[in-house]
Order: sequence, then C-alpha cells, then structure tokens
Amino acid sequence: MIKKLLQRVFKTSSKSTPNSGKKAKPSYTNAKRIHSKIHRIDRKLLSTGALKTTEGLQKAGFEAFVVGGAVRDLLLKKRPKDFDIATNATPEQVNRVFRRSRIIGRRFRLVHVMFGDETVEVSTFRGSHIGDDIDAKTAESGRILRDNVFGNQEEDAVRRDFTANALYYDPSTEEILDFHDGVADIQAGILRMIGDPLTRYKEDPVRMLRAIRLSAKLGLTIDKSTEAPIPKLAEALHDVPASRLFDEMLKLFLSGHAIESVNSLRKHKLHHGLLPMLDVVLEQPMGERFVKLALKNTDDRVLADKPVSPSFLFATLLWHEVLVAWQKIQDQGENPIPALHIAMNDVCDIQAEKLAIHKRYSITMKEIWGLQPRFEQRAGRRPYALLEHPRYRAAYDFLLLRCESGEIPNELGKWWTDFANVDADKRQTMLLPDTAPKKRRRRTRKRSASSKATEQA
Repeated sequence: MIKKLLQRVFKTSSKSTPNSGKKAKPSYTNAKRIHSKIHRIDRKLLSTGALKTTEGLQKAGFEAFVVGGAVRDLLLKKRPKDFDIATNATPEQVNRVFRRSRIIGRRFRLVHVMFGDETVEVSTFRGSHIGDDIDAKTAESGRILRDNVFGNQEEDAVRRDFTANALYYDPSTEEILDFHDGVADIQAGILRMIGDPLTRYKEDPVRMLRAIRLSAKLGLTIDKSTEAPIPKLAEALHDVPASRLFDEMLKLFLSGHAIESVNSLRKHKLHHGLLPMLDVVLEQPMGERFVKLALKNTDDRVLADKPVSPSFLFATLLWHEVLVAWQKIQDQGENPIPALHIAMNDVCDIQAEKLAIHKRYSITMKEIWGLQPRFEQRAGRRPYALLEHPRYRAAYDFLLLRCESGEIPNELGKWWTDFANVDADKRQTMLLPDTAPKKRRRRTRKRSASSKATEQA
C-alpha cells in the first residue's frame, strides 16, 4: 500500500503527465492529413462550445481536436447532437483553462466544460492500459476496469473502438487526422474494429452493443472480422455493470433505429438476458406486435425530433412480463389489483439486476401500468378522476398501443378518445351504468342521556 502511494505521488511517467502546457511536438506523424477540400466538412456545423473549447486549449499551448462520433456524423452529413474534444492536456490543466468546468469519472477521468446550456466533454489522450501502471487495471476476463493512463494522440487513436470513431478534426486548420483509414471505411459503408476484435470486445463487451447500434443508426455494414466474435462473447455482457448496460441500451432504443437494432440483437444472439425474457416476448405473436409497435412509435418520434420518454419505452418493453406475472399471482388466489402491484414490483426487481433502470423511470413505469385497470372503469366519477391524473396522457397512449396490438378491444381506446374530446354534457351521456356495489355508510349511533351521565361520572 505504501509503495503504491509513493508511486502515485512521485511518478514522472510521460503517460501520466502528457505535457506541462508548453507547445508540444505534434504526435500525429503516422496519420493521414485530409484537407477540407476532400472531406468537405462545414465548419459552421460545429457548436459554439466545441469551437471555444478547442480554441481555448490551443491558445493555452495544447493540442485539441473534435473527435469521435461528431467527426463521423459530419462526414455522413448528419448534424451531431454533442461534441467531444480530445487533447494532450491533463484533466487538471483543462480545468484550469476553463472557469466553468469540472473533472468527472472514475474509470477514466474527463472534464465537462459548460457554455450556457451546452456541455462539452474533454478527454486527455489515452495510452496503453497494458503494463504496470497503477492507474490501469484489467480483470482476468480481459475487461478493462480502470484506465486512467495518459498517452499521445497516436496511442489514443489505437485505444478507440472503431475506425470511424478514430478521426480527429482540427477546427483551426479544418484538417482531419486519420490514423486507421476511418474516412475510407465510412465512404465504403463499413464499420471496422481497430485491432483484434476478440481482444477488443473482451476489453469492453459494451462494444458489441455499440457495433449493433452504430450499424443500424448509420447504415454501415459490420466488417466480417468485426462481426464474427459477437455471438461467441454474448455471455460477457453479464460482467458489465448494470448502470453502463442501461445507458448503452437506452442509446440503442433512442437511436431512431430501434427496430433494426432489436432485429440485429436477435441475429447476433445478444438479446438474451438484456431485458429479461425479451427473446420470449418477441417470439409470441401478440407480444412481438406490441413491442414492434412501441419501437416504431419511438423511432418516429426520435426521427421527427419529438421528445421521447424512456419510462414509457421501458414500460412497453416489459409489459408482457408484467401480464404473465400478474396472471400467475391471480391464479394463486390474489385479487386483481393487489396482484398487479406485486407483479410490477417483481418484474422491476428482476430487471434491476440486469439493466439497473433508474428509479425515476421505474416509478413512472409502475404508474403507467397501474392505471391500465382504471380504463375499464367507465361509470360514475371514476373516468373524470382518471382524466385529471398527472400520468393520464402516458397511460392513455399505452392503452392505445394495447388496442392496436390486439391485446384488448379497440372499442375501449375509442371510448376514451371520444370521452376526452367531447363537452361535459356529452360526457355525461357516455358514462356506463354503475354496477359496482355501493359502499355502505357507517352509521354513528346516538348515545343515550344515561350513557353520557355514566361517562361523566
């Protein structure tokens, strides 16, 4: 322990301290330099935050590039949703350059630089995680547990996953630095892993999900050597922290190409266990139709730049598991409503072990599920009370999906659509007869004068 502490305090490795802020010798001698006349990226598409971050670091004497997915998307003529910056400055040095910034991360330290509503993520060039550096740790399976190891730009490019993501764009010169023929792969429509795919997937099994997502989202064909190990390594996903798995699956389902992604998950045998029994649900005619309708609805909203609720999406993906559990509990003699709440809790507890759906999402999911039986109640004051519920709209949209999939009659969804849109007088005529047993009022017995006198005595 003391030895490690002394190493951490006194180490002077260039990997841990990329530079001291002085103008460093560029580390891209082996990169292809692609001029703006060839790549045709429009500099105006870069965000204000990305430009200010690269300019600020370069003025301070550091190298700084827009990197990864943003460059890839710009080459594909897509507007990036966010921008990442790579630099040879350490997190502490970046933090000193920008007043509104903070260092985050444990597995690898990053800096978030804030410009108004925009947050730009800045990472220091990474070095090799293989060696005796105390800031690097790898599991026996080969999965990287910690890699706070800094290096130069060429080493950083090797550490990135796909050639299409190992591209560095300098806004000041408008050149792309390409270490692994990423531009050529993008032009050929190929998604290719850097290095040995088997080793790289073992380092981070989430890369398999990323390959599926990027292939579907960008319309790229996964290179055969990159694709081959995926089915064999599917079990490795069980070693990934549930929170990371949730974040990656959320990106996949909100990519605007969720249907293609789910089909690809099945093709590559990666769907087993990600959402418990999702493979079983998709093999049931009604369950598959319901899930496909939900994913199509999500894709349409994402592609139309409309807001999407992760709570609603995961509520649809897990609904048929709730239905199965609900029926089993009722068969054991439990009443319907208590049985539904037990089923919801059971499904969410099982799910938490796999994907760690955030509590703020699972609470809303349970509200959407819990309101479904109330749509059957169309008498008295109950429909009016449901219309006023904060989750009515989400629960109503969920109801319409159930109708469209054939789970319940279309007539129910139509009744609620009409009821919500007509005036008060018309609503009154739409109500069904109230056949529910009326609750008996508890009568209070009047006390006699003699009993009062006894109490006072």
